[in-house]
Amino acid sequence: MTEELFREDAYLKTCEATVTHVTAGEVTLDRTIFYPEGGGQPGDTGILQGTDGTEYTVIDTVKGGAKIHHLLDEDAPFPKVGDKVTAILDWDRRYTHMRMHTALHLLCSQVPFPVTGGQVSTSKSRLDFDMEQGIDKEAVTAELNRLIAEDHAVVPRWITDEELLSDSNLVRTMSVKPPMGSGRVRLMDIQGVDLQACGGTHVARTAEIGQIRVGKVENKGKHNRRVNILFAD
Repeated sequence: MTEELFREDAYLKTCEATVTHVTAGEVTLDRTIFYPEGGGQPGDTGILQGTDGTEYTVIDTVKGGAKIHHLLDEDAPFPKVGDKVTAILDWDRRYTHMRMHTALHLLCSQVPFPVTGGQVSTSKSRLDFDMEQGIDKEAVTAELNRLIAEDHAVVPRWITDEELLSDSNLVRTMSVKPPMGSGRVRLMDIQGVDLQACGGTHVARTAEIGQIRVGKVENKGKHNRRVNILFAD
């Protein structure tokens, strides 16, 4: 089992770890700050640095049961089981994902329909909503930026699996289930604005997002509208 340090502190940029498993293209650690692809958020990239200074480039991170696998180029050298390494994030990329993911939660608060899909990226992110009509892009953009400027705290909370199952309002996504099975589930509480189960990484306050704008709203079917958001700059 890999200890998921990013669940408790999304701002960790480095950590010390021990290599527990190595296969062609994959390195598993006993603990990591690298977020594995899931819930519409891409896996983290960065490097693993050995004690001798050797750097192993992580090109993606994925989940495999209770373990997190750091993907390396198969043609590159690999560390060995038992090696001590320093995991170092591509922080700029991760922090952009944190800002975007939190902005999507704000979008959820302004478009009150079930979410059928979503994707976080550094340049543009989107949510698909189970709705027939479009939205007023200018009005939603203004409201999102108002909430960002109000600098609401974004606070993780933990509840049991049973508590989550008893309250359907805590799960907005129809296509992705929040991480369950460990006995507890994390909620992200944008205080006074939005509360929902989520395993992704987020900023601590909405002002960190920066100004955003609603981009194209696409018709993806009779009951599906895709709403794209971008950073204003």
